[in-house]
Amino acid sequence: MGTSSSSYAPKTVYLDVDGKMQKVIFSRYCSPCDIRELLCSSSNIARNTAIRLVDSEGALVSIDPTMPTNTPNSQYKVMPQSTGQVGDKEDMFQNVLSQVAEQFSRAFRINELKTEVTNRLAMLEKRVELEGLKMVEIEKCKNDLRKLRDEMTSKGGGSFTEDGKKLSPRRDVPNYPKYTLSQETIEALKKPTFDVWLWEHNEMLSCLEYMYHDLGLVKEFNMNPITLKRWLLGIQENYRNNPFHNFRHCFCVSQMMYGMIHLCNLQERLSMTDMCILMTAAVCHDLDHPGYNNTYQINAHTELAVRYNDISPLENHHCAVAFQIISMPECNIFANIETEAFKHLRQAIITLILATDMARHGEILDSFKQNVDNFDFTNHKHVTCLKLVLIKCCDISNEVRPTEVAEPWLDCLLEEYFMQSDREKSEGLPVAPFMDRDKVTKPTAQIGFIKFVLIPMFETVMKLFPQIEEIMVQPLRDSRDHYEELKQIDDAMTEAQKKKTESKSLGGKKK
Repeated sequence: MGTSSSSYAPKTVYLDVDGKMQKVIFSRYCSPCDIRELLCSSSNIARNTAIRLVDSEGALVSIDPTMPTNTPNSQYKVMPQSTGQVGDKEDMFQNVLSQVAEQFSRAFRINELKTEVTNRLAMLEKRVELEGLKMVEIEKCKNDLRKLRDEMTSKGGGSFTEDGKKLSPRRDVPNYPKYTLSQETIEALKKPTFDVWLWEHNEMLSCLEYMYHDLGLVKEFNMNPITLKRWLLGIQENYRNNPFHNFRHCFCVSQMMYGMIHLCNLQERLSMTDMCILMTAAVCHDLDHPGYNNTYQINAHTELAVRYNDISPLENHHCAVAFQIISMPECNIFANIETEAFKHLRQAIITLILATDMARHGEILDSFKQNVDNFDFTNHKHVTCLKLVLIKCCDISNEVRPTEVAEPWLDCLLEEYFMQSDREKSEGLPVAPFMDRDKVTKPTAQIGFIKFVLIPMFETVMKLFPQIEEIMVQPLRDSRDHYEELKQIDDAMTEAQKKKTESKSLGGKKK
């Protein structure tokens, strides 16, 4: 796990903005979406405007971290793409329709209408997805679907959380681009070395969708493929833009789970239901995370802490939001399974998400240690214990990845920690030393966590799956050594500075 200073070098491009040169610098860790926003801002174009980038000869230039650099003499130009006014007209029509429908909604039996519309919607979607209709028929179905969705929204009022936040996706499936994953990407997805920083949200959604198909979960649980897409959109849009606990972290944990399933050959040892529980819990495990941990929630007596009686308030909230999304017909990926099977899935997913509370780390790991030496894959208790440890491993697995992938995550985590500790100081609440910007450094933040939490847990899992040592456990040991070396350098510099200060002080006294 070596580091390379060149991997952190920013990239520079030059733009022609109204005849004037504009210099733009961005990191290789920026997503294509971030770069587009930066280009829009630099060119005085409204954010979220569809744009294209052309070179001095008019050729299109890809907008991503690998885009070729240019020189001041060969400037790029950012050009907005015309989209027409159809969207505005549709929004205006939908607003008028909603107002009219509201006046008549009391005269209709809403629940029966909603059930009927949902059934018709599912039937039409299945036709579009599975039967390969001709173009004219597809366009007709899309129009029917749009009308049915508008009718359902206006009659049913939409779906919201208690604080008014909309749970259903703001985008719909027709606006969710379909990506064809290359064979290289498919193979990389199965490995802990996968670089999660190179992908934008739509691409991560496509990767998650692929995982569900590849593991056979769509077929096993008779999931409507369009419903799977819409569920994933709902998941993405209910992760907040926190420095660390965001949708990219969700994808990171889910990709590591998918990788461990392949690395440990779990498809041959666990049931399809277990696969579904592991993947779905990973996807949902931090939904609507506010960016402040359980300690803050409890000390500040927040609404979540009061609601859940100070018992894993965040994890309980993640579970609640997950099943609020699944409860919506258009996002219910489990709509086609038996009631008892759903109850089992729901309870197991909740159990796994609750296990991600680090306050329970010792209890869960000790229980697994008692079973690992005589582990029985036919023993329900043993398998449940394994699933708890697997989701814990994936949740805190960043240091398993290469340094250039792992270290930016540490920066994000410290940023979120410092935001919390600053708030705790301003509110007169206790501050944990490992979150205090005046006390913590990268080495001190990581050494103890790697030595006493990560390595013991992964080495215990290694007893059951020896194949993870080279690709998962050894990188942790290398990371520990890396941060211990950094700490020695920091300590030496601190000591040298201390002696220098003392020497100056003594010299002043002699004068």
